[in-house]
Amino acid sequence: MINTYSPEVASQEKIDHTGYDASAEGDREEGFTGAGLPNDVFGKEDDHDIKYKTLSWPFVAVLMITEIVSNGMLSLPSSLNAVGMVPGVIVIAFLGVFATFTAWLLVEFKLRHPEVHTMGDAGYILFGPIGREVLSAGTILFAVCAAGSQILTGQLALTVLSDGKLCAVAFAGIFTVAVALCSFPRTLDNISWVCLVGGSSIIAAGIVAMVGAGVAPVDPGNVVIARATDFTTAFISITNPVFAYAGHFIFFILISEMKHPQDAMKAAWTLQIVSTALYIALAVVTYWYIGQGVASPSFLSLSPLWSKISFGLAIPNFFIAASLNIHTAVKLVFVRLFRRSRHIHSHTFLGWGVWTFLILLANVAAFLFATGIPIFNYLVGIAASLFAAWYTYGLAGAFWLHDTYHFKGGYSGWFKRPTMFALTVLTLLAGAFICVGGMYGTIYSLREASVAGELPPPFQC
Repeated sequence: MINTYSPEVASQEKIDHTGYDASAEGDREEGFTGAGLPNDVFGKEDDHDIKYKTLSWPFVAVLMITEIVSNGMLSLPSSLNAVGMVPGVIVIAFLGVFATFTAWLLVEFKLRHPEVHTMGDAGYILFGPIGREVLSAGTILFAVCAAGSQILTGQLALTVLSDGKLCAVAFAGIFTVAVALCSFPRTLDNISWVCLVGGSSIIAAGIVAMVGAGVAPVDPGNVVIARATDFTTAFISITNPVFAYAGHFIFFILISEMKHPQDAMKAAWTLQIVSTALYIALAVVTYWYIGQGVASPSFLSLSPLWSKISFGLAIPNFFIAASLNIHTAVKLVFVRLFRRSRHIHSHTFLGWGVWTFLILLANVAAFLFATGIPIFNYLVGIAASLFAAWYTYGLAGAFWLHDTYHFKGGYSGWFKRPTMFALTVLTLLAGAFICVGGMYGTIYSLREASVAGELPPPFQC
């Protein structure tokens, strides 16, 4: 795809759309990424103690893979069982292409608006102050819930490895400590090296799980090519691959810390190729060898030995991915509080004190949500439907419509590009459909679980 970013066009937009006045305080500075790129998030960093814009695109790709290719893929084999192998594979492949398209739209928007650090900043450009608050709150809520989901998966992995010899809440606590330590660095560059382990571990776990399914099959070949089912069951199953790609809410933060933001799409291409290939391979191979009794997460369907090996390999990814979600939530608040002040770039007592407090607060919240709320898994589904559906899919269409209107001739700019106009409108509608359908499916599942008495008590061992 062609990069439509133009420095000359971007330079016309001198207003800091995030609502910050760079001249309001004496210790604030004007940010930039280069000629014609005003209002960069972190500004000039030559003389600063803490430098953020240090990431190369390969490391950004590693961060994306670690955060997105995680526990979500473990539900994909059961999705194939629900709708059939062929429709399931088609959906996974289509969503991979769709997520690549929306990633491109997000990258293009970021390059035109270097002041955008989070979805909240983008919301300010699109919808004003209310948009900023709603999308910022949604990012924090979804990131903390996603971290809590990772903590629960880590708890399950430790329980499987130990044969349940310790209380599950204790395992969750141990896992949360690891998450907190990993999320503590102020810059993503310091986390990116750890993410090499996290990204590699989930890929290795997926490969080993496929080998384990083949070596010790349960019901090989007992699969359904295409299954006729009702809409509710089908849509609930389809939400698994939909949200397996849901990590675009972190893209703006990642690109803001790149040395060369123009290379961001290279990282996104790498992510989508790796994730789509792994998702399809794991789903098909596991479903084929395990059969229609495949569980979610799929590692539980493997033989005890292969289940332990797969979970053991995946553990680094689970807590590192959780730490990235915590880091995202905390970084949003921290930059919002101290944007363009010396506390961002210098080792000040206030800066580190606030950062430490926010890290601890976010990790404690994720732990309490995950272990203390019986309906937490359903809350994650609701948060994903309300926000991830828009962050990963729907809002990307709004970004193109906004910039084309403002930079390329208003309504005539839309109609001169009928293909892109149609695709972005459909993207908006797809986000709305996923949001409403996901909400309905999650609430329906919650009601069914409540009637069946399947909701666990809080802090259950």
